[in-house]
Amino acid sequence: MSVSDRRGMLDRADKGLSIRRQCELLGVARSGVYRLQKPANDNDLAVMRRIDELFTAWPFLGSRRITAMLKAEGETINRKRVQRLMRQMGIAALGPKPNTSKPAPSHKIHPYLLRNMTIDRPNQVWAADITYLPIGRGFLYLVAVIDWASRAVLSWRLSNTMDTSFCVAALEDALARHGRPEIFNTDQGSQFTSAAFTGALAAAGIKISMDGRGRWMDNVFIERLWRSLKHEDIVCCGSQASA
Repeated sequence: MSVSDRRGMLDRADKGLSIRRQCELLGVARSGVYRLQKPANDNDLAVMRRIDELFTAWPFLGSRRITAMLKAEGETINRKRVQRLMRQMGIAALGPKPNTSKPAPSHKIHPYLLRNMTIDRPNQVWAADITYLPIGRGFLYLVAVIDWASRAVLSWRLSNTMDTSFCVAALEDALARHGRPEIFNTDQGSQFTSAAFTGALAAAGIKISMDGRGRWMDNVFIERLWRSLKHEDIVCCGSQASA
């Protein structure tokens, strides 16, 4: 259960349990309960949609370049806001740098197993990644599991939060439909380093591999999928629907 879900279980009218005690029982910080959240900028969704379009076309762009491009288009925006929105979208520039995806501090990071490996048959190596999808007046997150040798999409799931459950559901669906791979490779995002996700892999007898320093090229395969999906399917369909 997510933190926001647990916060929603708080009963401020309960006279028997104080807010302090309810927070202790639910495992949430009181600071997030007492402090009122700032209302979202009405323009955030439009800016996020444009950031996604720029990033999909040029996945090597970082926050500085995207900020400059948005300003050139007449948008009044600073880099801090672009960085915040990119974090919310779960995207980072595709480039040779360490620690692109930040794991949860308590999660175990597994070693990278694919160095110098020839991947030439189905079910040898699978991989997963998450992308951001703008839809209507909001957005969703999409996770996909692919086979490296064939580039086939084995399963996918949508979610309105960046939690772990939809990633585990996609993994379990792929295993049920296509057997199991020898190795499963992901980045070091907290969804993939979580006990639920790695536990499902370990229970199926699958070796776990995670991208490390200097392994930015591994994301290129699934970035091509995201680009094709957004340019050829989602964007086209959206344009036809609004025409």
